[in-house]
Amino acid sequence: MRLITFVRHPWRAALARWGRIPGIRTAKVTLAAVLSYVAADLLNTTATPVLAPLTALLVVQVTVVQTVTEGLQRVLSVVAGVLVAVGLATGAGLSWWSLGVVVAASLVLGQLLRLGPHTLEVPISAMLILAVGGGAAPQAATGRVYETLIGTATGIAVNYAIAPPVHVESAGSAVAGLATRLGDFLRSLATHLRAEWSRQAAEERLTAARALSATVLAADHSLVRAERSAVLNPRGGEVRVAQPRLRTALTAIEYCTIVVRTLCREIFDRTFYLPPELEAEAYSPPARAALADTLDAAAAAFDGVAAVARGTEPADTARARVIAQLDEMYQRRQLLGRLLLVDPQADAAAWQQHGALLTAVDRLRVEIEAAVRPAAQPWRPPSLAEGPRRAAQRVVGAAEQTLPLMTDRSRQAVRRMMTTAADNPAPPAEEDTPPPEHRGTTQP
Repeated sequence: MRLITFVRHPWRAALARWGRIPGIRTAKVTLAAVLSYVAADLLNTTATPVLAPLTALLVVQVTVVQTVTEGLQRVLSVVAGVLVAVGLATGAGLSWWSLGVVVAASLVLGQLLRLGPHTLEVPISAMLILAVGGGAAPQAATGRVYETLIGTATGIAVNYAIAPPVHVESAGSAVAGLATRLGDFLRSLATHLRAEWSRQAAEERLTAARALSATVLAADHSLVRAERSAVLNPRGGEVRVAQPRLRTALTAIEYCTIVVRTLCREIFDRTFYLPPELEAEAYSPPARAALADTLDAAAAAFDGVAAVARGTEPADTARARVIAQLDEMYQRRQLLGRLLLVDPQADAAAWQQHGALLTAVDRLRVEIEAAVRPAAQPWRPPSLAEGPRRAAQRVVGAAEQTLPLMTDRSRQAVRRMMTTAADNPAPPAEEDTPPPEHRGTTQP
């Protein structure tokens, strides 16, 4: 099916897989490197301004907010290293003891600033300035900081202006794939129930049900990436519209995986606690057929949930199909309940196990319905944390001491720009689909 879709619609298939135009990031990185080099050359920062395109190469990330964060951390690491080295470079040249002092102080400063993977950039910048030494150190430090700022600003501007990715298609495909996998599992379980039943078959289905939870985490990562891509993104409205639908579906599907595992556990327990010669009689053939029919109806409902997640058809149409399948599932569950009816005085164990099985079926129907339920509130992208704001303030403060050519007006403009970027996320779209409402359900 995927091959046929790719042959018929290769462009749309590529967008669904990567969430962006193939090759666009390569083009943006190349453009950012060229523009930053041209800008640094025109400003005559250094004789060979290769640091500006190098910074642009490292700054351009998958999403806009990652690019901004990467840029701020890189600027902060360079400024910190420059500040450490300038003091020693004017009074001491490059020697073993000055090198040790610079590296140790730079690493400590990088850890105090919580630069993470950018901590090593601090001693690298410091050693390069220390190698210049003497009176040329301040000029080299200023040029290095200027080129880092140019490369960072160019990378952010290019990634913001040219097709910033939103990853809605990939998140929808991940959630829909999870719903499809659950439907396929229920159909497989129904097929086994209609065949010869045994303790081994029940244990195999339980093991397979336990493996379903691993796919939930991958789908959640994909959706979180889509949510983050909406921050500082001019195309964030696409995420704000799709996120409530996808988060509602994913939350309910996660509950469904737990319910399916519970259902398989109840089937296994009923089979396990019978004598080996009676394991095939854990459920009568009519009861197994009724349970299989009920699971088939649930699997068909999951197909509708996948359609809602993908957004390939009107949501109301897909929801109506899901509701119709859930009504069919309810009718089959009623028949199953009559077939599993036992006298608790005659067989208390069967009465408890059958009741737990029917409860799991009822809970599965409720959670499937919740997966396509319209949410009640709009969604907004997460605001920028306090950490990037403080990092921006540290960058401006360090630049005030390092860059003597910065005027008061330019410093104020930089501060306003960074404060606005940290405090004001993109506004919500007008036509938002609300996030999942609290259903008051407990996890089985």
